[in-house]
Amino acid sequence: MIYNVITLFPEIIENYCTQSITKRGIENKIIEVKTHNPREFTKDKHKRVDDTPYGGGDGMVLQCQPIFDCYRNIEKKENFEFIMLTPQGEKFNQNLAKELSKKEQIILLCGHYEGFDERIRLGLKPREISIGDFVLTGGELPALILIDSISRNLENYLGKDNSAHTDSFSEGLDGLLEYPHYTKPREFEGMKVPDVLLNGNHKEIEEYRKQESLKRTKTRRPDLLN
Repeated sequence: MIYNVITLFPEIIENYCTQSITKRGIENKIIEVKTHNPREFTKDKHKRVDDTPYGGGDGMVLQCQPIFDCYRNIEKKENFEFIMLTPQGEKFNQNLAKELSKKEQIILLCGHYEGFDERIRLGLKPREISIGDFVLTGGELPALILIDSISRNLENYLGKDNSAHTDSFSEGLDGLLEYPHYTKPREFEGMKVPDVLLNGNHKEIEEYRKQESLKRTKTRRPDLLN
C-alpha cells in the first residue's frame, strides 16, 4: 500500500511515521508513506498557496493551481483512491477502512485555513471523507488516522493478523464492541480477574467473551445491535 499525503506540513506526517507499528510497517515494506507539499508547485514567488475568499469573509482559502499541479505530479497506480479530508464528507468507519485496504494506493489531501477553493472538488473529483462531526485546524491528523486504521487491515501489518479480527466493529465480533481484557496480577486493589478466564476451558472463555461483547455494546452503543 502506498500513501501519498498532500500537505503543507509534511513534518507532522513524517514524524509520526518514525514511531511504533507504522514505522515497522514501513521498514517491512508493507506500506510506504510519501508527502507532497503544494508550496513546491505554487507560481507565487513568496510560496503562497492561499488567498482571501471572493465575496468577503474570514479566513484564507487554498488556491486551485498548487493543489492541481501537486496532485497531477503524483505517479498513480491503476487501483488508487483520491481522498479529500473534510468534515463535509462521508463518515469514516471500520467498514470503510476495510474497503480502502483493498486499494494499491491512497492519495490524501489535507486542508488548512478556511478550506478549499470549490474548483478543487469540481475539477479533481476526490472522494470526501470525514472522521467526525467536528472541525480541526488541518487535515494532517485525519490523514494519520486513515493511514493507521486502513493499514491494520493489511496482511502481516500487525504481526498477528488475528489482532485486527477481534477489534471493536470487526467481522470477528459481528460488528460489536470488543470484550474486556485482563492481564497479571490476578487481583489488584480488590478487583479480581473473572474466574472463567483462568480455568483453561476455551469454549467457556469464548462464550464469556461473546456475552461480554454483547453486554458492552448494549450498554454503550445499542445502535450497533441493529
